Amino acid sequence: MTSNAGAASVPDPLRRIESVDELSAGQAERVLALIAEAARTDGQHAVSEQGRLQLRGRRAGVRHLLLSTGDDLVGYAQLEDTDPVEAPAAELVVDPDHRGRGHGRALGNALLAESGKRLRVWAHGGHSAARHLAQVLGLTLFRELRQMRRPLGTDPLPEPVLPPGVRVRTFVPGRDDAAWLALNAAAFAHHPEQGSLTQRDLDDRTAEPWFDPEGFFLAERMPGGEGPAGELVGFHWTKVHAEERLGEVYVVGVAPGAQGGGLGKALTAIGLRHLESAGLPTAMLYVDADNTAAVTVYERLGFTVHETDLMYRTES
Repeated sequence: MTSNAGAASVPDPLRRIESVDELSAGQAERVLALIAEAARTDGQHAVSEQGRLQLRGRRAGVRHLLLSTGDDLVGYAQLEDTDPVEAPAAELVVDPDHRGRGHGRALGNALLAESGKRLRVWAHGGHSAARHLAQVLGLTLFRELRQMRRPLGTDPLPEPVLPPGVRVRTFVPGRDDAAWLALNAAAFAHHPEQGSLTQRDLDDRTAEPWFDPEGFFLAERMPGGEGPAGELVGFHWTKVHAEERLGEVYVVGVAPGAQGGGLGKALTAIGLRHLESAGLPTAMLYVDADNTAAVTVYERLGFTVHETDLMYRTES
């Protein structure tokens, strides 16, 4: 959520908001350009990677809100209603040159109407204007997602120690898809966003320019270990942000039955060593602030908080 909400939402005869289930190719390109322009001003994307991937093609439960003044697209919001329990989740952005004119509040009110006033909204970076807009819309703070970073190539990384009967190899696209999706769903059953990834979501990511199977590590049972040989029990998917020269601990997951034995720590170290060997100066990751066990592990690995994303929601 990126918007300067300092100005009251005044009627604008040229402002119109269109709500659609699917964007045309041209609309998607204009939205991506808007998001990129705002990111250059704000220092981070107001719409997440998942949200940007969902700009192309029809997605069940996803709606797009386009705010225009005259012929100019100056605001965008995405509403995703796919969680069977939680309220619909939204992200929004307003063109930096058109802020302070009530467009953010207009998009927020449109999201409330679309969701039946049952809404969660992300504020990436937690900027003061986004916090103010959340207050204006009657939303309260619900979730804190931390971005943590640590330097690479300076402090030594720990030696990865795998549990007995486990080996690590890299992901093979096509061959490992189904097994990885099952493992991911089990490891993140408590996490509605990560745990609900589908084959289409995986395909979207493996088609991205940043995808490198050599940085996607799978832990599997070896013959003679506990459980069936070849069973996936954990993974560490890394990501490289080439322009920023930044490596990411994209996601680390461990099967419920394999947790508590140090596999997650070992996989994290393996991925960090891979990013370090690529010559990247910094590694980053995202973790929920209330996941104290994970935060502690990452702090012991030398990570510190870089910035925070906040999620707000309606009380109902």
